[in-house]
This record gives sequence, C-alpha cells and structure tokens, in this order.
Amino acid sequence: MTDRAAMPELFTWEFATDPYPAYAWLREHSPVHRTTLPSGVEAWLVTRYADAREALADPRLSKNPLHHAEPPGARGKTGIPGERSADLMTHLLNIDPPDHTRLRRLVSTAFTPRRVARFGPRVQQLTDRFVDGFAARGQADLIHEFAFPLPIYAICDLLGVPAEDQDDFRDWAGMMIRHGGGPRGGVARSVKRMRAYLTELIHRKRAELAAGPAGSAAPAGDGPDDLISGLIRASDHGEHLTENEAAAMAFILLFAGFETTVNLIGNGMHTLLTHPGPRADLQDSLARGETGLLETAVEELLRHDGPVELATWRYATTPLTIGGRPIAAGDPVLVVLAAADRDPARFRAPDTVDLTRSDNPHLGYGHGIHYCLGAPLARLEARTALATLLTRLPDLRLAADPADLRWRGGLIMRGLRTLPVAFTPEVPQAG
Repeated sequence: MTDRAAMPELFTWEFATDPYPAYAWLREHSPVHRTTLPSGVEAWLVTRYADAREALADPRLSKNPLHHAEPPGARGKTGIPGERSADLMTHLLNIDPPDHTRLRRLVSTAFTPRRVARFGPRVQQLTDRFVDGFAARGQADLIHEFAFPLPIYAICDLLGVPAEDQDDFRDWAGMMIRHGGGPRGGVARSVKRMRAYLTELIHRKRAELAAGPAGSAAPAGDGPDDLISGLIRASDHGEHLTENEAAAMAFILLFAGFETTVNLIGNGMHTLLTHPGPRADLQDSLARGETGLLETAVEELLRHDGPVELATWRYATTPLTIGGRPIAAGDPVLVVLAAADRDPARFRAPDTVDLTRSDNPHLGYGHGIHYCLGAPLARLEARTALATLLTRLPDLRLAADPADLRWRGGLIMRGLRTLPVAFTPEVPQAG
C-alpha cells in the first residue's frame, strides 16, 4: 500500500519545475501508479526502468486510441489536440502493426545514417545563421532565438516545405509551444492550419512530380529528394499510401520532431550551464578538436533531463500485469521515461551528470518498434548546436537565477519556456 500522506503532489507547477523527487518517490513506493491526469483521464504511470523497457516493447499495449473507452466528456483528451478533428490520426504514434510496419518502412529511408550525415552541412548552416543573429549582442534567449527555430527549419527542409512557406510553419509551431500546457484550442487551431497546408502541398507536389522536368512525364523514382515527394512516389507506385496517411506522416514528423529537439537543446544547455565541471570538460575536448566526449555527452543529457518526460499514450488491449499491478483492458498506460532514466537499479549515481557515462542504455527516445524514427537527426542537431555554442561563445552563462526559470507544464514533453544567457559579444569578422 502507498502512504498517501507522504505522496508528493503531481502535475503542479512546482512538479513541472523539478519532477524528479516525485518520480523517485513513485519508483520506491508506487512504481506502477494509477492517477488522474489534469485532463481528467485516469491512467497508469510506469516509473521503474525494467518495467518501462518491458512496457515499451509489449505488443499488448496498443498505440491505437480506439482501444481506450473514453469516459463522457473526455473525447480526444488522450492524444494530440486537434489531430482527430483534422483527420490526422493515421500516423506512427497512433497505429500498430501491420500498418505501423508498412508506414515506418516507407518513411525510414529519410533517417538512415547516410542520409542524416548528408544533411549535416545544412544543419551547421542553420546553426551558424541563428547564432549570427545574436552573437554580437552579448545576450540572447536560447529557446526562442536558437533551440526553437533550428529544428523547425531543419524539419521543413527535410519534408520539402518551400522556403517561402517555412515562416508559417514557425508560427504554427510557436503556438503549439506556447499553449503546450494550457488551453488546447491554440494547438488545435495550429493543427488544422497545418492540415490544410499539407493537403495543398501534397497536391502541388503530386502535380509537379507528374509533370516532371520541363513538363515531361518523370520516371518513377526521379525528381525531388524531399520526404513528402518520396511519400507521394510511394503512394503512386504500389505502396498504397492514402492521402490522409501522407498528410498524417508529414504532420507527426513535424510535430514530434521539432519540440523534442527544442527541448533536447534547451534542457541540454541548461544542464551544462548549471554543471560547470562537466561543461568545462566538454569545452576542453572541443577545443582539442575531439568529438568522442560530445557523442557521450548528448546521450547523458538525454538521460539526465531528456526532452520527452512521458512516452506517448498506450492502451491495454487485454488484462495484463505490469510491475505486479493488474491493468484492465482499455486502461491508458504512460511510461515515465524521466523516472526510468534515473532509476538507481539501472544507472550508477543516476542524479549525477557524467558526460563520460558509457553504460547508458537510456530510454530518452523510447524502445521497441516505436523507437523515435527521427532520433539520428535530433542527435545531429544537438551535437551541432552544443558544439557551436560552446565554441563560438565560450563564456556563455545563465542570465537568470536557475530557480526563476519556468518550465512548460505539458504532459508528454519537458522543456523550458525561456533560457536567458549572457556572453562576451562576438566580434564580427572583417571582409
């Protein structure tokens, strides 16, 4: 039995600022914990590493919301706001095999190590562009001026969103960030606008592919290398991808891809700025032209204060047991990645930031068949962003008391609202 008097309160603003003590309590006293979420939905929280890893790979836990019998008034409260009304439900976070297998195979070609590596120069170009925007000023908000725009424009490039339309995507994504823990209406409106735009873009690209170069018919496989064009070619050549599936795939890659990277860069820099020893070691390594510590540092930052606090929704398709607790069919299950990745039963000194940590099988990007498809790109962006900031602005420091920083109060993601920093202004290069 849990000691209710001693149990910390969940989902308050204080909890959002530092949820880790509460998660430590749950791991010890109620590792598989039934709770009422702020939305009113009742769900199970899985907090221990072994249980979490097992649950993430359990085929009895479906991603399909139809397995959850929603109570009256709770319609749509277990997914992304607006996705249901915008007819964007058929994406990788909401489906199971065999449809999941088919769609993931189609889109996985965009995230192969070779293709992501080819995208590296563009990520560096974008990174330098945003640092150039504030480097001579001596101060900046690293969330809104850097961590937020970088992944938005990178994902837009990958999807094939024309440059003249990318500012609209930035505005829509900004509304999602601003309203992530508040009223769902702002997010839903942005989702609907994205849906309308993606439908139009798919039609436009399909017409361009059909016309081919100089108005001639293009052979299958030729043409633009962007992801949306690739999805259209697949649907037009035997892969049976519907227009709704193509739009939903593009939407979820944008929605899931940008905020996770915003938080990875923002949380990662916050951790480095508040842990001067590890940060100095990383800067020394970068100054020597070494990259090994940067690689393990990104993994440690993912583990220690990762961008995804809770894995996305799962629903029991049959009665089952997790960590000794009986779960009824239809019950929502939320795996708490942030709690699992600080489980002392799996990680030595889990609350310590150790950038050299080699035994680090963290769950920051999930586990099993739903492991984050865009993780290679997010890691590339994080490595590029951290290395550029620490190299170009070596005396970067927080311009606020850490206790005064505010965290967004959403359920799935964990990230800062702002990250004000100060530094010696960079002197522009002549010429």
